Amino acid sequence: MHADVPNHEPSLLLMNTGEARLVRPSVGSWLTYGLGTENQNLPAFIAMCPGGYPIQESQNWQAGFLPGIFQGTYIDTQHERPEKLVEYINNTHITREAQRKQLTLVQLLNKQHRISREEDSMIDSRIQSLELAFRMQSEAMDVFDVTKEPQSILDMYGPGVQGRQMLIARRLVERGVRMVQLWHGQGQPWDSHDHLEREHRKLAGESDQAIAALLTDLKNRGLLKDTLVLWGGEFGRTPTVEMQKEGSNQGTMTGRDHNHYGFTMWMAGGGVKGGQAYGATDEFGFKAVEKRTHVHDLDATMLHLLGFDHEKLTYRYAGRDFRLTDVHGRVIQDWIA
Repeated sequence: MHADVPNHEPSLLLMNTGEARLVRPSVGSWLTYGLGTENQNLPAFIAMCPGGYPIQESQNWQAGFLPGIFQGTYIDTQHERPEKLVEYINNTHITREAQRKQLTLVQLLNKQHRISREEDSMIDSRIQSLELAFRMQSEAMDVFDVTKEPQSILDMYGPGVQGRQMLIARRLVERGVRMVQLWHGQGQPWDSHDHLEREHRKLAGESDQAIAALLTDLKNRGLLKDTLVLWGGEFGRTPTVEMQKEGSNQGTMTGRDHNHYGFTMWMAGGGVKGGQAYGATDEFGFKAVEKRTHVHDLDATMLHLLGFDHEKLTYRYAGRDFRLTDVHGRVIQDWIA
């Protein structure tokens, strides 16, 4: 892989929205816009990050200029109890019937307000989100409660946040949620400007068992062939030590700096041809030189695997048709089974 710049913020936006600078819909928003949802009682796009937001926060799962209903729903997976994962998911003060009557009145007022404001997508999004929040009461508590899984499954995923996140992801996919995005902690935990070997070993250890369990579990349930799994970050690390630098390196010279010239991601399931490595870096492991793949190519191929022509999945805004890959991208046929 290669990206455009060695900075977290624009590179995260490029990886998540296809655009490094301007407000654009995220990959998950494009997918839910194109595919719709299979479960009316859960959000079609869920982003999970324990302990708070990653860098760029909700911009990573924003709807941009698409209708707000396609924005990702954030879940703080540092919590274990389902009622804490989605705060106030259950109303403990009034009955469900009373809630329905209350919501019907609120929605009537919203729709009357909507009449005088043509094509106001924010009002439409508010109306739809209120209905979804009401319906979520019937299913969200169940899907986020991993204690209902057999002990053998809990043991397979392992303890800790990453295991819980991966297991929740499988349960969401099983129930028809279109896009699930998992983050490895708030901020940018893989940003090892110091002690790279120690820190990367720790982070890999936290996620390795859970990732293997997810792929195995999806395959055992017949879901992997229809579920595309992607793992990676917005760029990689340099093959050379980072010299002492005030603010980002504490003088240990055991870390690595950002490297957008050559890095690795992997894909599994969803029609991907397994068992191969595609492309290569130079002899230093610094720059992609063979079968170079840009983020736009990744997006184009992902959309193809999910049933779309990336040049035809468009949305008209501000006088022109926009798409996830803008005016770039090529489908990489070698990736397709």
